[in-house]
Amino acid sequence: MKPVKKKKTEEPELEPLCCCEYIDQNGEKNHMAACLCDCQDLDEGCDRWLTCKSVQPETCERIMDTISDRLRIPWLRGAKKVNISIIPPLVLLPVFLHVASWHFLLGVVVLTSLPVLALWYYYLTHRRKEQTLFFLSLGLFSLGYMYYVFLREVVPKGHVGPTQLAVLTCGLFLILFALYRAKKNPGYLNNSASNDKSISSSQIECLNKKGQEQTKGFPGADASRSLNNRMPKDELAGSSRMVAGSPTKAKEDWCAKCQLVRPARAWHCRICGICVRRMDHHCVCCVGESNHQAFILALLIFLLTSVYGIMLTLDTICRDRSVFIALFYCPGVYANHSSALSFTCVWYCVIITAGMAYIFLIQLINISYNVTEREVQQALRQKTGRRLLCGLIVDTGQYNRGFLRNWHQFSTLGTHSCPHPAEDIV
Repeated sequence: MKPVKKKKTEEPELEPLCCCEYIDQNGEKNHMAACLCDCQDLDEGCDRWLTCKSVQPETCERIMDTISDRLRIPWLRGAKKVNISIIPPLVLLPVFLHVASWHFLLGVVVLTSLPVLALWYYYLTHRRKEQTLFFLSLGLFSLGYMYYVFLREVVPKGHVGPTQLAVLTCGLFLILFALYRAKKNPGYLNNSASNDKSISSSQIECLNKKGQEQTKGFPGADASRSLNNRMPKDELAGSSRMVAGSPTKAKEDWCAKCQLVRPARAWHCRICGICVRRMDHHCVCCVGESNHQAFILALLIFLLTSVYGIMLTLDTICRDRSVFIALFYCPGVYANHSSALSFTCVWYCVIITAGMAYIFLIQLINISYNVTEREVQQALRQKTGRRLLCGLIVDTGQYNRGFLRNWHQFSTLGTHSCPHPAEDIV
């Protein structure tokens, strides 16, 4: 008998969304024109605020979720959501800089409070393990706004030549290109749970059980075969030896969230929610094996371009004075709004450049000693590293193979040509 073919139930086709329509957080079709409708949580919060009553934290979270869900822009096939964290820098930075240009004391207060507010927001989001576009928006908008002020207030004074302007513009585009490269995949470790062969449940239980050193479900040969199915070829030898010889170390390198065994120096980024090869740190993006070189290049180009722009601006608004003296003593700079705004932007650039220079210096030191920022922080917590120059240099001694070999290894990051001998020793 021929098998009876079952008729497939046709699912109703969804109507295409227009440019102002979207599917909200409740799964319902909504329109941008109705963004102020059905705001019970906001009405309740305003009523409690007007009556001097405390607003529950759950109500505040629901209000922020509703605002972030309804903040959209028209787009083809449905309105696109705008991340609310990119808006504050676009609004507050020009306002703060213009206020700071009104008077010297206002400039001191505003320019001092800006880094404090930025650090506070960083630690707040870092503690909550939240992804935010605030710092990326702040960095990109700062570049664009500083360039806009330079073109509008400095260039018309006639002291900046076409060649100097072209060099500064090329530096700006090189910064953007290096940032684009740095924002690419830092070396994420993919979870191969879809493969036919994977680590057995008894091995996972052994890896996750705290303090257990040996179990029946973790024989060395079986573990090595299971790991071979999950890990790249250039890490098989070191990882197989590691699992077979030290179950305790294998337990430490097992990531319960990604469900995989991390190779040497890899770490789970709690902000990105995924493991990264040779993870260094997370700032505007996750910096790992594949984009560490682009991150260093972006820092270097930014420092050179920023210093060059500061020199051109000070040479224009404070004539006949050296750059260093003009930075601290420039008489008559607050006489008109144009020079005052330019001088304020110069000091804003100086503060940002000083912070980036410190990060760049720390990165150069870490590369010279072949340590990552995560390994430095871990060594300081466990008191296992050797501290030099009042803690500016931290040498773990685990992967340090000498200055030249360390830099050669850094220059070949991401090539996956062959495993480094020092990194196979776990």
